[in-house]
Amino acid sequence: MSAQLVGQLRAAMGEGRLAAGERLPASRALAALLGVSRTVVTEAYEQLYAEGWLEGRHGSGTYVTEGVAAPPMPKPRPVEAAAVKRAAAPHEIDLRAGLPWVGSLDTPAWRRAWRLASGMAPQQRQDPHGLPGLRAALADYVRRSRGVACPVDGLLITRGATNGLDLLAATVLRPGDRVGVEEPGYRRARAVLAGRGAEVVPCPVDEHGLIVDALPDGLRLVHTTPSHQFPMGGVLPVPRRQALLAWARRNGALVAEDDYDGEFRYDVAPLPALYGLDPDVVVYLGTTAKILTADMGVGWLAGRPALVGEIALRREELNDRTAVVPQDALRLLLERGDLDRHVRRMRGEYARRRDVVVRALDGLVLRGDTAGMHLVVDVPAPLAAGVERAAAERGVLVETLRHHHAGPRGAPGLVIGYGAAANRAELRAGCEIVRELVSAGR
Repeated sequence: MSAQLVGQLRAAMGEGRLAAGERLPASRALAALLGVSRTVVTEAYEQLYAEGWLEGRHGSGTYVTEGVAAPPMPKPRPVEAAAVKRAAAPHEIDLRAGLPWVGSLDTPAWRRAWRLASGMAPQQRQDPHGLPGLRAALADYVRRSRGVACPVDGLLITRGATNGLDLLAATVLRPGDRVGVEEPGYRRARAVLAGRGAEVVPCPVDEHGLIVDALPDGLRLVHTTPSHQFPMGGVLPVPRRQALLAWARRNGALVAEDDYDGEFRYDVAPLPALYGLDPDVVVYLGTTAKILTADMGVGWLAGRPALVGEIALRREELNDRTAVVPQDALRLLLERGDLDRHVRRMRGEYARRRDVVVRALDGLVLRGDTAGMHLVVDVPAPLAAGVERAAAERGVLVETLRHHHAGPRGAPGLVIGYGAAANRAELRAGCEIVRELVSAGR
């Protein structure tokens, strides 16, 4: 009901029926008017506050934010409305994994950070490590949020986790070096490492993550997602983490820890990063792509300072750099506490979305639903492919696990992402279509 109210209020503001600066009823009054609980209204208001549609004025109430609502428009004549309906593209519900919800970014804090950062003077020569102020703020953030005690000289600002992996590969790998990537795993990691001339070796995973005992000797590097294995969702247990680090030391290998969504966990507090157990053999890769948006184009790489210095030198040779305005905008969001508040809001939003998905897929076997922004539905391989096609015909985008395998045979199942849907009502509708198709195909 909160999602329905959010959608109706959002539409009223977007269409100009609620004008910019207009005062909304108090939550108690609106709840009484609609015949719903006050919680329904307060959750809807909180959602619209987070999205930037509403603003509070001290001692006055809740108002439509200036500048977000469209001016009132005359209703189109019936013939015009029909023509628009015929011309409009069908709306798609995106349930693919790896896409965050960005509806909450249009907030005063977000706009203020970018406005202040855009006043920076152009730099003739940029430090390949990144802006010092951002590195200091990030060192504090990863310590608080992920248990990563990283010295500033062991931190390098990247354009994202994929860029960080590419810089690491360009620095430590030679053509023909063998590198391990989880199977199933992150497709872009395979592409980046192969692009640097490495021989990519698929390394099997199970419900807990990477199977360390199955790692072959002779690998120069292993890419892993221990906090929430992508895409299967397993969390690497402490004994396996210790075994992985022992294996890396024994083989003189590095472990690239991709912490793509480690901030979002719903059963317990976010787990500490693998990097904290052995900073000498682990290179930690983080990104704003999931906690904010991929369009920000900022990430970070943490490792032992000597190795990070080598990566910075290689980066200068490649003329690779991260734009300074997004770096400074992120610094401001960190220093003012805005990013921490945003992550707390998003943890609550994704937890609610996860609950919607679990309820909508009731009766199906789910995996990896305690963290992150996606889960896996156990579906036989032939049926999964059919569901993927049939769902697309009905405007729902979903992927099978086969898309995340390097080898010819893949584990059966569907990957359901719950970050990209416009709202929870849309998310529920898309998942109900998936459940209907799975049930009909059995």
